[in-house]
Amino acid sequence: MEKLLSEFSLGLFFWQLLLFVALLLLLKKFAWKPILEAVNERETSIKDSLSAAEKARDEMQAVQADNKRILKEARAERDALLSEAKTASIQMINQAKEDAKAEADKITAQAQEMIQNEKKAAVNDLKSQVAQLSIEIAEKVLKTELKDKATQEKLVKQLVDEIAVK
Repeated sequence: MEKLLSEFSLGLFFWQLLLFVALLLLLKKFAWKPILEAVNERETSIKDSLSAAEKARDEMQAVQADNKRILKEARAERDALLSEAKTASIQMINQAKEDAKAEADKITAQAQEMIQNEKKAAVNDLKSQVAQLSIEIAEKVLKTELKDKATQEKLVKQLVDEIAVK
């Protein structure tokens, strides 16, 4: 029985080996090639995806660098515009101050000129009045009799008092 068992085991082993080899050949012919193609295709797809991801990462870094550069340029331009605006406002303020000072000087000069003209007119008027009064006094002195010194002094005193009243 042992012999039979040993032959049976050997026969079973042989048939199992033969089936295994046949199965391997069938798998190689029909399944192995499509499986390897699928694996290779999957490997290629993964490599392409990794390559695309690397490329996208590089592009993202370039975009970020561009964004930083653009932001830096925008800040510099903003600072330049603010500086220009500040300079322009200072210039406008200074110009307005100069214009106001010039206008004030002009008005002051006109006022002083008017004062001088009024003063001259008043002095001329005063001179005219003094001359008129002098003529009137002289007429009155001449009209009266200038007989003695006391009468003349009395007349002059009277005329002076009249002038002081006016």
